Amino acid sequence: MTTFADLRLSEPVLAALRDVGYEAPSPIQEQAIPELLTGRDVIGQAQTGTGKTAAFGLPMLEFVDPDDPETQALVLTPTRELCIQVTQALRTYGRHKRIDPVAVFGGAPIRTQQAQLNQGAQVVVGTVGRVLDLISRRSLMLQACRYVVLDEADEMLDLGFLEDVEKILSYTPGGRQSALFSATMPAEIRALAARHLYDPVTIKVKAATLTIDTVEQFFVETRANAKADTLARVLEAERPEQAIVFVRTKIRCEQLYRTLRDRGMNVKALHGDMSQGARDGVMISFKDERVKILVATDVAARGLDISTVTHIVNFDIPTSPDVYVHRVGRTGRVGRSGRAITLVEPRQMRALAAIEQHANTHIAPWAEGAHVAPAKLHERRPRRHRKPHDEAAPVDGDGSFRKLIASGGRAAGLAESDVIGAVAATGLDGEAIRNVQLLERFVLFEVPSGDAARVADSVDGTEVRGHTLRLELAKA
Repeated sequence: MTTFADLRLSEPVLAALRDVGYEAPSPIQEQAIPELLTGRDVIGQAQTGTGKTAAFGLPMLEFVDPDDPETQALVLTPTRELCIQVTQALRTYGRHKRIDPVAVFGGAPIRTQQAQLNQGAQVVVGTVGRVLDLISRRSLMLQACRYVVLDEADEMLDLGFLEDVEKILSYTPGGRQSALFSATMPAEIRALAARHLYDPVTIKVKAATLTIDTVEQFFVETRANAKADTLARVLEAERPEQAIVFVRTKIRCEQLYRTLRDRGMNVKALHGDMSQGARDGVMISFKDERVKILVATDVAARGLDISTVTHIVNFDIPTSPDVYVHRVGRTGRVGRSGRAITLVEPRQMRALAAIEQHANTHIAPWAEGAHVAPAKLHERRPRRHRKPHDEAAPVDGDGSFRKLIASGGRAAGLAESDVIGAVAATGLDGEAIRNVQLLERFVLFEVPSGDAARVADSVDGTEVRGHTLRLELAKA
């Protein structure tokens, strides 16, 4: 089994990965990281959710000098939602190297982002329009930028950004290292790569196809803070003979095991921090059917081949279609029927649709005692083809917005992206958050009126960068 240490990453980066409980690289990470560490340009063809951010982000952080205030790395994204997600991931990975990426995107005051850049930003993550705007104002200088990433390049093409991308690349040094990641490779993207990448190595990670027709597949939409209760409700309704509940990290595995145990369930945990003897003991008791529910990480469950498993539950949505296929394939063995149920937060519906499409399978809504079969997720949720970065987002209902006030601001070390990320985690489309104003002790922003009360209730009390957000509706 390949580990992140085998990829020759430095100790500060490995320490950050251990902090979040990551055990082993995904296929795109395993193939792309060594090439990028040698200085090669890379074209990566992989679907959303395959671990692309770490694939390009970890080598990037190895090259960045935290003592040099100039912008050394730039990641271009098609939407501000992706910009925020990438920034948060890179901030986590760069914590022990003292690298704090700056996110720049439309819909937030440009002066605040200019101030952040002036203070020194070794890594900048930005939407195409805002990056070009900051370059034109001479707030973002790229003459020292040695590492450039184009993330989800095919979406940039769909949104009409390629001409602007070309302009941005013209401001970067000719000897830079470049990486381009895209789910598909239309002719325009191949031509862009031919013009701007030097002798690139192409890495293509193909999603597996689910061929098991004895597994019924469902999803349950749930809020992040209600997932444990939702899981308990699903297990009580399904009454599995044996079930494996998959989680993403070792820490989550241990936490969920204790939660289910305290609810009186017959459950054991299986993760990489356990001794080999402890893991063997859990495996034996599960194979002997003395344990009904096993909470496990993907790595720990490798090689687990038990024909009596009737249910697979994805407590954490799989990181890629391949992971989904491998998890679900652990039920429905030797002619038996099986059921797979995925818990999904509202903000993760796009990722679930990608899994359904690229694994060539069908995932229906779960309901106690009633299982309907609607159209596929990716058919029900068409992509929006519009420029999101500096335009007011259309909203449902009467189109009105409501202002909210969050405690914190610059004095608490917050950035606009921190608050937007916390709000987007409630399931609200990141593009529906507008007029963000970062003040010294407060952050003001607007959301659609119909979502305002829910957002205030969900985000209030959330901890962001060590600060507890207090959120309330502004008086009309």
